[in-house]
Amino acid sequence: MTPEDVLAELTGLQAGDVPTHGGATMAYVYDSGLAGLDDLAAAAQAAYQWTNALDPTAFPSVARIEGDLVAAGLGLLGGGPGAVGTVTSGGTESCLLAVLAARERWRAHGRPGRPRLLLPVSAHAAFRKAAHLFDLEPVDVPVDPAGRADPAAVRAALDERAALVVGSAPSYPHGVLDPVTEIAGAAAAAGVPCHVDACIGGWVLPFLDDVPEPFDLAVPGVTSLSVDLHKYGYAPKGVSMLLTNDPEFRQGHWFATAGWPGYPVVNPTLAGTRPAGPMAAAWAVHRALGTDGYRELARTARAATVALAEGAAAVPGLRVVGRPVGTLVALAQDGPDGVDVLHLADEMTARGWLLQPQPPFAQPGGADLPGTLHLTVTAATAPRVPALLADLAAAARAAAALPPPVPDPGLVAAAATLDPATLTVAEVDGLLELAGVGGGRLPARMAPVHALVAALPRPLAERLLAGVLDLVHRPSVTSVRAG
Repeated sequence: MTPEDVLAELTGLQAGDVPTHGGATMAYVYDSGLAGLDDLAAAAQAAYQWTNALDPTAFPSVARIEGDLVAAGLGLLGGGPGAVGTVTSGGTESCLLAVLAARERWRAHGRPGRPRLLLPVSAHAAFRKAAHLFDLEPVDVPVDPAGRADPAAVRAALDERAALVVGSAPSYPHGVLDPVTEIAGAAAAAGVPCHVDACIGGWVLPFLDDVPEPFDLAVPGVTSLSVDLHKYGYAPKGVSMLLTNDPEFRQGHWFATAGWPGYPVVNPTLAGTRPAGPMAAAWAVHRALGTDGYRELARTARAATVALAEGAAAVPGLRVVGRPVGTLVALAQDGPDGVDVLHLADEMTARGWLLQPQPPFAQPGGADLPGTLHLTVTAATAPRVPALLADLAAAARAAAALPPPVPDPGLVAAAATLDPATLTVAEVDGLLELAGVGGGRLPARMAPVHALVAALPRPLAERLLAGVLDLVHRPSVTSVRAG
């Protein structure tokens, strides 16, 4: 194939993807809306696409780029004298490394039993992944009806096995700020590190005037903080940072070995080879925008968020969950006769918007959380808020006319008797066929699927969700032949 044919085919493959620009995709992507910024990022990334950040002694420019980014993050987010940080591949890796470092500190103290990770149920799923990978026991901490972590519940869960407490600034599901000062203070009093997940808010909240309380490294008791530059730093995927005031804490997630006959290996992250291209792109975007540029983008997105939340709250049958502090909004059904948000997500998809459905959640030790619709607002969304609200009102009327998405009781009852640990791939495929997700083809309307997920026991739902991705990622016959 010629280069032109290859690129044409690649462009064709994107035809079924949601748009990454224009503000209509309100999850997964972050668009500044600024002309020329993407071109700058692409040029910087291309300049470093063959550079390996594994060894900064061979590529000292990478060390400079990483140092500049970390310094910018520490300056923005309350880093004190001696504070350090690490550039990672994304928010998940930043959270993983924070948990790993906390586990290593816990082990160094010689405490008995299995370490515990204290998680408000609204904490990002990356922390549950970390608990799985690094053998910590996740402990669910309830949140209040507004989605904020309960400091009293955190204090009650602190014991000698607690290795790390997590707070969110803000939480992804509801866009609300956890009471970081109280949580971190309780953790410090018990001698336990506290991590603040500011992956989605850390490059926005410092530029706003109406943040109700502090959340960053300057808060006593906050040990580490994660922030993503590929979110509101408007850099390409994937660039995040893990920041800490304690250099000893950072050593807990580094790996070094001279125990083989090859070159000595030192890895500050989970990866060995590290792509330098995204770092260079993030550096270029940061240099181009500067503090004033980021402040303008943050305030534009925040103003759009306030307008969106106020307009959505005025739509009959909808309510806004909690008090959104940054650029995230969660919509819920208002009352028993309100609009079902799972149907609403499908109706908005039909109108060209991607709003992220979040099924109902039964939280241990607290009141059940309703299903919600998540909206991530960027600067590019701002001029489209009136159109979004008009479509939201029309979609709400259409959704209100539909019966609630109730899964088949017989299917739910039969599925609840299954042990997900014993299910084979073929058996999962069969169950997915019954649920209408056979062959990895998602139905046009996802509300019934989300309702089924919410009705099943959590371990079984997780097994079936993994089965869906397993189907999606199986190579087709034509792909295998082409390979």
